[in-house]
Amino acid sequence: MGNRELFQTYSKEVYRTCYYMVHDAADAEDLCQEVFITLFRSEWQGIEYLKAWIMKITVNTCLNHLKRRNSLQQKLTAHLHMFRENPQPLVDKLVEQKETKLEWAGYMSRLPAKIRAVLTLRYMHDFSLEEIRKMLDIPLGTVKSRQHKGLRMMKRILEEAGVQPITKEDDEYGQNRSTVKASLK
Repeated sequence: MGNRELFQTYSKEVYRTCYYMVHDAADAEDLCQEVFITLFRSEWQGIEYLKAWIMKITVNTCLNHLKRRNSLQQKLTAHLHMFRENPQPLVDKLVEQKETKLEWAGYMSRLPAKIRAVLTLRYMHDFSLEEIRKMLDIPLGTVKSRQHKGLRMMKRILEEAGVQPITKEDDEYGQNRSTVKASLK
């Protein structure tokens, strides 16, 4: 497999992971390109578990981006008075921003980045807890606790949004899953 095949095989998964981590299409595209530049410059042909390795690089790139962005936001907030021209945001702009966000990305964005990373790898990419532990280089207990805490937080977020999660008793062999998926779209 060459670089082109590598990109064609994994680009959608890398982009989707970046998007769920940073919740901005332009940033996700930039991060996706950054990940593949890193991959192309490395000796990826000798990697045994290629997808897991690529996802590890993707998540770490996104976490670094979020750290840089948060640092910049803190600096801007501290010196906000220097940048203010119009203290009140335009109503049209606020409405447009709300309409363009996807509901699910909005729910995920309410989670802390470390918890979001675990849930994204676990439920979007179907990695095992052991694989996530290796990717993020954290103890297995930490992965389990972040997953558990993330699921509890997501349940609370969904309840606040008016989406009723389906319990095991209500879900008779997956019959109600299409209803939940439709309500999240």
